[in-house]
This record gives sequence, C-alpha cells and structure tokens, in this order.
Amino acid sequence: MLVGVLALQGDFREHLLALAECGVDAVAVKTLEEINSIDALVLPGGESTTIAKLARTFGLFDRISERIRAGMPTYGSCAGMILLADRIEGAMHGQESFGGIDITVRRNAFGRQVDSFEVDLNMVGITAPPIRAIFIRAPWVEAVGSGVEVLASVEINGELHPVAVRQGNLLATSFHPEITGDMRVHRYFIESVCKTVVA
Repeated sequence: MLVGVLALQGDFREHLLALAECGVDAVAVKTLEEINSIDALVLPGGESTTIAKLARTFGLFDRISERIRAGMPTYGSCAGMILLADRIEGAMHGQESFGGIDITVRRNAFGRQVDSFEVDLNMVGITAPPIRAIFIRAPWVEAVGSGVEVLASVEINGELHPVAVRQGNLLATSFHPEITGDMRVHRYFIESVCKTVVA
C-alpha cells in the first residue's frame, strides 16, 4: 500500500516521518499523476483555505474530491479535518472543502495560536495509555451525521466537543498526532481504516 501526504502546505513532513515509523511506504504528493498513484491519502495540518486554493491552482482539487468519494482511505489532522468536512462554520468567503465526512466543523474553535494547548485523550480504537493531543488553532466538530462515529471529545465549559471522528474509511482529528512522537493514530489509520485496501 502506498500512502500519499498532500504536500502543498502545512506539516506534511511530520506526517511522512510518522508513516515511515509505522513501516508503510509514504510519499509527498502534489501532482495529478501522484494523486492517481496512491492507495490512501493524508491531509496535513496547516491553513485549510491555502491548501484548498493551492489544490485548485494545481488542478488537484476535483480529483482529490473524486477519489475520496470513490472510497480512497483518507486521514486529515487539524486543517485536514476541515478539508474532509462536508460543512464549515466560520468559513472564509468562498472557502472550499474536499468533503466526505458528514460533519459540521468550526474553524479555530479553540481560539488563536496563543490559545494552543495539550490534553490527554482517550480515543476509541486506541489502547491505553491516553493520547497526548496537541491543539493548535484547532477546529472542533459542531454536528455529526448519523453515519459518523465520534472517537474522542474534549470538554470545554461543561460541553463535550468531538475532536476525532470516523466515517467508513475517512478519519479526522482536530489535534496533531504527527508532532508528538506517538504513532498510534497513524497506526490506527493504517491498520483499521485502510484495512480494506489491498497492498
């Protein structure tokens, strides 16, 4: 199985390193030919509007959306969650997403860069100990469709906000497991979400 990491903007290098630690073949992708060659895709953290605009500029946007709709396993962290969401609250004018997960996300829900924080999270599908989750200008999920499984939530002011979700072979997290050195979220993506992809 060949896993591509969209390398238009953001922390794609960290995802490539995490995937390599998991023992899978991972490549940076930024051309149509490369998008067509992969079996699964990771959408990194970064700036969701910039990634979407660059995907349009380089003629990748529609093809990525098509492949996601056709069943390509895809994982998005932080900005990647926004790009996988069907609906975006607080979107910039004209902001697009690839879509695929029946969720509404709120951009920058936890605040600005100075409001970044870390917390220990229990996540469905990942064994103890809890994951150390890092949130940087992160979104949270405002609403989920009936086919979406909430894997982890964070409590803010007495309210639970989903921060990890899965719908079929699509996975998204608000946080950045690629920068912690803990590979369990990436392993979950490879071993559980991508399990139907034949190498």
